[in-house]
Amino acid sequence: MDLPGSSSTSLINLHIRNVLGSWDTILRDTLPSVFSSMRLFQLLFRAGPAALLLVLYLQLGSNKAQENTTSPRIIILDFQLSRAEDETQEVTADLKVKTELKECMVVKAFLSSNIYIEGGFSFKYTACLCEENPRRFFWDFKTNSSAQIAAVVDIVRELYICPDDDAVIPIKANRFYTVKTLRAA
Repeated sequence: MDLPGSSSTSLINLHIRNVLGSWDTILRDTLPSVFSSMRLFQLLFRAGPAALLLVLYLQLGSNKAQENTTSPRIIILDFQLSRAEDETQEVTADLKVKTELKECMVVKAFLSSNIYIEGGFSFKYTACLCEENPRRFFWDFKTNSSAQIAAVVDIVRELYICPDDDAVIPIKANRFYTVKTLRAA
């Protein structure tokens, strides 16, 4: 066993200093590249959530709800009057009713005039109106005078018209009409 300060102890200390010195040189030369690699990884991990959000946005596209700011039309009316060319003076009223609402509604359609007209003119139709199922109503009546004729569609609360009684009544309006002039024959 050697005593402190002996030559074998100092040889071991010298060897340890040489090994540590070489590690010191190795660490001093390689650590900057390790740190710069770590900085690169840190940047990648920070950019990850932002890149993920960007990819999701590009995949999903922009929100369509914000683009369509026009509200759907509750009722769309197409009303036509035609008079027979013969001496019967028969008039046919043709009313097409559509909606752009996703929900169904119960509608009641009828004709109104500034003069009294009898016959089929007074018929009232009740139907379930849905976006995928537009309705068409016909009236045949006789008159030989001029008249202002209105096709009126009311949205009503009535049971057993729509399937499972699934129907809505819009808050905005529940009566829609269009007026045509019928000329005397």
